[in-house]
Amino acid sequence: MSDFTLNRRRFLKGASASLALTALGAQGLSFTNAPKKPLRVALIGTGWYGKSDLLRLIQVEPVNVVALCDVDKNMLEAAAELVSQRQQSKKKPKLYGDYKKMLAENKLDIVVIGTPDHWHALQTIDAIKAGAHVYVQKPISVDVMEGEAMIAAARKYNKVVQVGTQRKSTPHLIEAKKNIVDAGLLGKISHVEMCCYFHMRNNGNPPEQPVPAFLDYEMWTGPAPLRPYDGLPHVRWWRTFMEYGNGIVGDMCVHMLDTARWMLKLGWPKRISSTGGIYVQKEGKSNISDTQMALFEYDGLNCVWQHRSWGTPANPQYPWALTIYGDKGTLFASTMQYDFVPLGEGAEGRKIHKDVVYEKEKYPEDLTEPTEPKIELNAAPATRLHMQDFLAAIEKNGRPVADIEEGHISTASCILANISMKVGRPVVYDPKKREVVGDAEATALLKREYRAPYVHPDPVRV
Repeated sequence: MSDFTLNRRRFLKGASASLALTALGAQGLSFTNAPKKPLRVALIGTGWYGKSDLLRLIQVEPVNVVALCDVDKNMLEAAAELVSQRQQSKKKPKLYGDYKKMLAENKLDIVVIGTPDHWHALQTIDAIKAGAHVYVQKPISVDVMEGEAMIAAARKYNKVVQVGTQRKSTPHLIEAKKNIVDAGLLGKISHVEMCCYFHMRNNGNPPEQPVPAFLDYEMWTGPAPLRPYDGLPHVRWWRTFMEYGNGIVGDMCVHMLDTARWMLKLGWPKRISSTGGIYVQKEGKSNISDTQMALFEYDGLNCVWQHRSWGTPANPQYPWALTIYGDKGTLFASTMQYDFVPLGEGAEGRKIHKDVVYEKEKYPEDLTEPTEPKIELNAAPATRLHMQDFLAAIEKNGRPVADIEEGHISTASCILANISMKVGRPVVYDPKKREVVGDAEATALLKREYRAPYVHPDPVRV
């Protein structure tokens, strides 16, 4: 029996087994002939979620992690030590500060990308061109044309690209989709509300300071504007600047919009509008909105987003969530739980509640030495299942549940919301013409300017 089979059997044990099979079966994929040699894997970006994604992959498949890349030498060394303890070979991966050098020197089957958003497009496209399948964190891009180029590259070179929108692989949400939404318990659905009320917007005023010797800040910045160095950008400091991402809409709405689209089988919104700005937290350097609403319009259905990084949540049980309203009931859903609240006679007895699935007993290494800093135990089962789906798509040369095109629609819709807020009017995106219909100003914002000598990828000539 192969190590692959053993790992698969371990994965299928427990309460989430049927859900895992349902999720994979829905994609028309299955695990059959395991690779004779371990897949050769590399990680670009060894911070919090880069490590988390890689370690979940190690748990479900006996891969050979041959290389790690990061511009922070201290973080890179710490990640190498942890990975060497977790992978079966116990070998320490080769370490790089330049991802292009890593791609050139290693023949890789999979590249996991956990860098900040402003690097996702170039690194994904370069990894695809180097012959690798890619697992890239969400949001996939900072501008819309980057996403279009990523799809073009994946299709041209016939590579699988899975996006880290792992709500589609979250066991209790898979169950909610199947047993409540698909089963018709909500009735006619005509409204979705999505929100995030976490106080997650860093807003300090650190002074400019020398760049430490262990950090290549020039490489970290890459194609983005070069801001004065005012401390390590890791974790959430970089997310507070539009130079590197798309604010809380790009970070958090993308998950909930993607989940709503998946549950309700939605494509591109017909029209997108947004308002907001910095209304309360004006004292710091942050330039992302602290308050914002966005409307994603579909035929007979509105999906509404709201975030505030101050004040109290509308529903304390669901501070980051989506709520699907039907004429027969309501579904509240988050990463932690779901609640179905029906209408009509006997409604109280027909309520359904389900909590997140944990797998602490099945994967005790999540909690044992050497420990993984800041592990999200509630998200680990979803990421493991997401990795299983990714591997199945590679094996069958198929499309994964969070294919790059789906990740692009969700990401680009959030970017278009920010564009709408900036120009002060609704926008309608035409994905075939790659333009905002009748709006030259908004169309010009679909592609940002890159810092020299970096060249923006072109979807026509990837």
